Amino acid sequence: MSKNNGEKKLNGTVIVTYRCNARCSMCNRYKAPSKPEEEISIETIRKLPKMYFTNITGGEPFIRTDLKDIVRELYKKSDRIVISTNGFFTDRIVDLCKEFPQIGIRISIEGLEKTNNEIRGLQDGYQKGYKTLKTLREMGMKDVGFGMTVQDKNAPDLVPLYDISNEMGMEFATASLHNSFYFVEAKNIIHDRPMVAKNFENLINKLLKSKSPKKWFRAYFNHGLINYIYGQKRLLPCDMSFDTFFIDPYGDVMPCNGTKDKEVMGNLNRQTWDELWNSPEADKVRAKVRCCDRNCWMIGSVSPAMHKYIWKPATWVFVHKIKSIFGKGYSMYENKIVRDYRDGKVTKEELDKCSTCDMCAVVNNGLSEESQAQLVNKSGEEIVDADIAAQMKK
Repeated sequence: MSKNNGEKKLNGTVIVTYRCNARCSMCNRYKAPSKPEEEISIETIRKLPKMYFTNITGGEPFIRTDLKDIVRELYKKSDRIVISTNGFFTDRIVDLCKEFPQIGIRISIEGLEKTNNEIRGLQDGYQKGYKTLKTLREMGMKDVGFGMTVQDKNAPDLVPLYDISNEMGMEFATASLHNSFYFVEAKNIIHDRPMVAKNFENLINKLLKSKSPKKWFRAYFNHGLINYIYGQKRLLPCDMSFDTFFIDPYGDVMPCNGTKDKEVMGNLNRQTWDELWNSPEADKVRAKVRCCDRNCWMIGSVSPAMHKYIWKPATWVFVHKIKSIFGKGYSMYENKIVRDYRDGKVTKEELDKCSTCDMCAVVNNGLSEESQAQLVNKSGEEIVDADIAAQMKK
């Protein structure tokens, strides 16, 4: 079952830190930070394989003061890099983009100002994120945009936020609630599925009416999010760990960030890439991926699948673009499960059981023993706040 990557380029996500200064309601990672001394080194970054796309994420990546060095090394390996950030460290982001104007920046904004600041727990979070994006656009940066995790509280802001990003000529990435060791969360769930789905439907129709083929395929992705929040089987196969991987701050290589507990294929601090990728441990993880029942629909796993199985999204796009031209548009009721729920053939309780929400789950936070030990006398928030305060003094 092992797969030699040879000259084939992979799709990679590098989690450079678990430290985070936001206090998001749907993610408890800020309570479980990594220790700076343990975080992935430049030496380990150099051991990564060739990639056609790399996402740099966290925690908050810009907490790392050596992020520029990491990006410099990754550009020797990767054709395209996108950093996911909360946009708080404006000066650092602008400084990095001056050296790497081709880089992608996605700033997480969870709705309009009031909603965003409530969900992300960052005072002035919206204004800081918006200002950072505006500055990047004024610098001539092309690959910049919003990232939004859609839930009950912010679903009504979905289309208004898309309109803002559209007016600014920006990308607009969406996700929905998820539970896993990565988010240190097991209780996230959508309560009013029809309301959230209706807002996705409105966004899908806007995307289909645009002149951009990229946005038409984004419409398909959002169609998949409706399917996901109703707890249904993925629209496309998941090939995580076959041609896509995640690496965490400790050098552990994993299939993805969506598993309930951390699944490790090997450790790049201690192994070469080829040893790790072709190891029995990696094959065991691949076997688990083939039986995984979580039906995640996150861009990290869906984007490569959309490229690999292009005929499926392409057929959907062709049909719905034609419908859109003739004024029919997309309806969320095209999904059988949405009709069944409306017609009382399936209950909310049955759908809740299909979600990744597990009210009884014990959340494994994926920390090393050393990182876990620092939480004995201090909270994650206190540790990170002190960390940032010390950085700012320097």
